[in-house]
Amino acid sequence: MSSTVQQPAQKAPAEAPTIVHRRRRVEPIYWFFLFPAIAVFTLLITYPAIEGMTMSFTNSMGFGDFDWIGFRNYVALFRDENILSSYGFTFLFAFVTVILVNAIAFFLALGLTSKIKFTNPLRAIFVIPMVISAIIYSFVFKFLFNNSLTAFGQMIGSETLSTSLLANENWAWFAVVIVTVWGSVPSAMLIYIAGFMTVPGEVYEASSIDGTSPWQNLIHITLPLVAGYVGINMIIGFKNYLAVYDQIKGLTDGGPGTATRSVAFTIFKGFEGGDYAYQMANAAVFFIITIIIALLQLRFTRGGTSE
Repeated sequence: MSSTVQQPAQKAPAEAPTIVHRRRRVEPIYWFFLFPAIAVFTLLITYPAIEGMTMSFTNSMGFGDFDWIGFRNYVALFRDENILSSYGFTFLFAFVTVILVNAIAFFLALGLTSKIKFTNPLRAIFVIPMVISAIIYSFVFKFLFNNSLTAFGQMIGSETLSTSLLANENWAWFAVVIVTVWGSVPSAMLIYIAGFMTVPGEVYEASSIDGTSPWQNLIHITLPLVAGYVGINMIIGFKNYLAVYDQIKGLTDGGPGTATRSVAFTIFKGFEGGDYAYQMANAAVFFIITIIIALLQLRFTRGGTSE
């Protein structure tokens, strides 16, 4: 007598729940604060930028009538030796300055976060340049370069220091670097201090048990953990140094000759001389180059921190 074994009935697969995406309601108060900011940004930044790029295709002097001349200003830029030399000076200046600022700020922050006495008073002293305008301390350094440093050079018999570095075509750019570094180190140092304070002390305690040296701690622990802060300082610093103007105006006024003319300084000088449309073309090219550099820096730093 055969018996039939009944198989348990299979349940029908449950239907996936339908997810309803509801659009979040924006409170009217957000628009109340957003519209004024957009209006001010558009009026003071977006509109002048668009108008300036439009004027770069004309022969406008900044006032009066003008004619459309197409890409003549842009073609002339790449044939102008003064423009090309200003780009060379700007990029050399920005590269050297960002390296020196970050190296000095890094080790100052490292010392000010170590177990030494009077760290708070020392931090206060080192951030003093942040509260002084760049144009003001540039005039102070100009006096030092022209008087105090030359007197010291004559006393020690140095031919280079006996005359002002600001009047030397080979060294004037480095004098601008020195002054910019002096004024830029404090802000970069504060960012590094914030980075060092995020590193857990237990990491160093564990490494001390393994017998690592301070140099090994710096290379294998501190630097990797604060790499993001290094990237921030590099990006912000390089962007600021590309637009250097105040230090040059206060120290050399672009001299001797055109040895220390940055791109920003050249653009403003052109506005004063009636080359409005020509320098607007220069500003447009410089803006595009700056954006490309910023994107490359972001890509590099993100790639370095994600690994």
